[in-house]
Amino acid sequence: MQLKQYYLGCLAHASYLIGDEKSKTAAVVDPQRDIEQYLKDAEAHGWTIKHVLLTHFHADFLAGHIELRDRTEANIYLGAKAVAEYEFTPLKEGDVIEYGDVIEYGDVRLKTLETPGHTPEGVSILVYDLESSGQDPYAVLTGDTLFIGDVGRPDLLASIGVTADELAEMLYDSLTHKLIKLPDDTLVYPAHGAGSLCGKNLSDETVSTIGEQKKYNYALQPMSKEEFMDMVRDDQPDAPEYFVYDAIKNREERVSLEESMKRSMIALSLEDVLRLRKQGAQVVDVREGIDFDAGHLSGVLNVGLQGKYATWAGSLLSHDEPIVVIAEEGGEEEAIMRLGRIGFDNVVGYLGGGVSVLDGHPELTQSVERITAPALQEKLEAAEKITILDVRSPQERESGTIENSISVPLNHLAERISEVPQSHSVVVHCAGGYRSAIAISILQQQGYENVLDLVGGFKAWEASNLQIQTSS
Repeated sequence: MQLKQYYLGCLAHASYLIGDEKSKTAAVVDPQRDIEQYLKDAEAHGWTIKHVLLTHFHADFLAGHIELRDRTEANIYLGAKAVAEYEFTPLKEGDVIEYGDVIEYGDVRLKTLETPGHTPEGVSILVYDLESSGQDPYAVLTGDTLFIGDVGRPDLLASIGVTADELAEMLYDSLTHKLIKLPDDTLVYPAHGAGSLCGKNLSDETVSTIGEQKKYNYALQPMSKEEFMDMVRDDQPDAPEYFVYDAIKNREERVSLEESMKRSMIALSLEDVLRLRKQGAQVVDVREGIDFDAGHLSGVLNVGLQGKYATWAGSLLSHDEPIVVIAEEGGEEEAIMRLGRIGFDNVVGYLGGGVSVLDGHPELTQSVERITAPALQEKLEAAEKITILDVRSPQERESGTIENSISVPLNHLAERISEVPQSHSVVVHCAGGYRSAIAISILQQQGYENVLDLVGGFKAWEASNLQIQTSS
């Protein structure tokens, strides 16, 4: 048996290929939508991918089960409580997927544990290496039920028709009656790691054991069901708007990523982009903030590829209107593909030639002044009228703030933009500079002209040894 983990950093997402040399059969669990890596590795070993399993209907990305089914004719497996438009095999408690056939089984067995809580249909997959043991599992793929250092959140609206209280109760039962009763040396492979919004305290580690989690995971410590439910519901981060959309799309028959990319990879002229924008298209510039600040098409949204692109693109773009991408030449395909990973198949093209086509058109461009922390301090000491806008989360501000800054978290800026005065300069900062460029693009869309980007964000302010205000 061979079990390989694939970790996609931008989504903090882990997927798995489980192959069997004896039967030359493989399964993929919780695949990402771009599936070439699984096909390539299976081909290298001479394996046929026959099984594709989803531990639950993912909310933060579109899974690749449709793509793998179409390319390999693999069967799709979902938890028994799942309802979907496409054909699938339901997995209930104790159901087994054997590798090989009835004449000669392979050396791998997959067994189902129903572990609802993050979602009603959630399952965990026990992986048996039959060469070693048919009694004790080698590993458990826990989906979003159990993470390294955390457990799945029960409050996502992806679980339509079931309350957070009901799911929290299910989660407690799944953990205490099933997962923590597995042997301590069972490897734990979750579907997400640090940075995912599917939990609040996920570890940077991507594999652990049941024994380690029983010892160190705060949510697995002895407590009553009521205490657990209170704890697991508290202080969860805001979920991006696209989560509900993706959870629904993962239930549906839909176009493949390959088909979507064919429709989206269209080079547009500047005139095309301007016309589409006038008709309501969303234009997103995916360059880094420093390049965006230097010059960009007026009124476009900036979400840089080098940061949490999926999270912020998914939070700020709409599935209901066409999207046009502006990227560095050669970066268009990655930008569009990564939008496709999270279900944005409404891209209608990209600006051919990139921002260089704006040369000679100053009437169509804007720029952003960048200011260092010491320079900002000098302006404040000179009593210049400046609004300092902090777009970090409330939790981040607990570590310290710039005195008299106003707080409007980035994910709420569009709806609370009236709280930002336009009468004088606005200096925008986040933690390190990524989100401030996004915020400035939103402000410019709403007519703010005198906006400045604090270079390096709050970290640069701290590093410059400037005064920090703390809640204590």
